[in-house]
Amino acid sequence: MLEHLISIIVPNLAHMLELIGVFIVMYSAIKTFFRYAFRFFKFSDETVKIEFSQALAMALEFKLGAEILKTLVIRTIDELIILASIVVLRAALTLIIHWEIESDSKRCNHFAELKEANKVKNK
Repeated sequence: MLEHLISIIVPNLAHMLELIGVFIVMYSAIKTFFRYAFRFFKFSDETVKIEFSQALAMALEFKLGAEILKTLVIRTIDELIILASIVVLRAALTLIIHWEIESDSKRCNHFAELKEANKVKNK
């Protein structure tokens, strides 16, 4: 009885989490595109890239949550191998995106500090 209920509910919850992840990617991609378009595609603003990377990381977290839920309804070793591969890839992508956010944030902060120092120096 409980197993039947889980096999019905969990896939639907996993699909909802995946849809939320897709929505986040689409919304943030459109938002980032328009921010760049309004700046005539000048890619010098690192904050736009950082915000987009953060949105991608959040979307991956939702999709990873869906994969974790799917572990409840695995029936064969083949499904386990496929699911484990997907989880490893998504976790690696998440780590890479977080590393990129960190390095971009440091570079952006360093650039802002240099800009501020030049303002003070020119006064």
